Amino acid sequence: MNNLLRLEEGVARIDADDPWALVREPDTGLPAGALILPLARWLENPQQNAVWLGPDDEVESLKPWFAQLPLIALDFPSFRDGRAYSQAYLLRTRLGWTGELRAIGDVLRDQLSHMRQCGFDSFAVREDKSAEDALKGLAGMSVLYGRSVIEPRPLFRRR
Repeated sequence: MNNLLRLEEGVARIDADDPWALVREPDTGLPAGALILPLARWLENPQQNAVWLGPDDEVESLKPWFAQLPLIALDFPSFRDGRAYSQAYLLRTRLGWTGELRAIGDVLRDQLSHMRQCGFDSFAVREDKSAEDALKGLAGMSVLYGRSVIEPRPLFRRR
């Protein structure tokens, strides 16, 4: 994937060697290599590939496959559609997903800090945007008042 940012031990970097290819269309032929497939297509052959969920897909449906899934991607079809934030939070907190969680779709610099707080650890920034510039978006805010996936205690409880 082009413009991929990845967090490793809390440090953001551009990943130029990402092996995953995103398959958007459910009815197209599949290229060779590591694939991120839409949920319906992935369910046909869940052994070798990763999966991406749209905003209407239920994250709970993946729990039986957590042990074999290398990556889960959540789609932001528009920057105005924030349902993937909730999906990410559910995957990390309620369902206990610890593997790679990738944001795909309309992923922009201004969203990255909040995506990180919801549990994303890789970000496929829109191809028409600069990955170098987007790295600055991961620096985010220096102090967060509310709870998040990476800091479950609210500010008044941190001492």
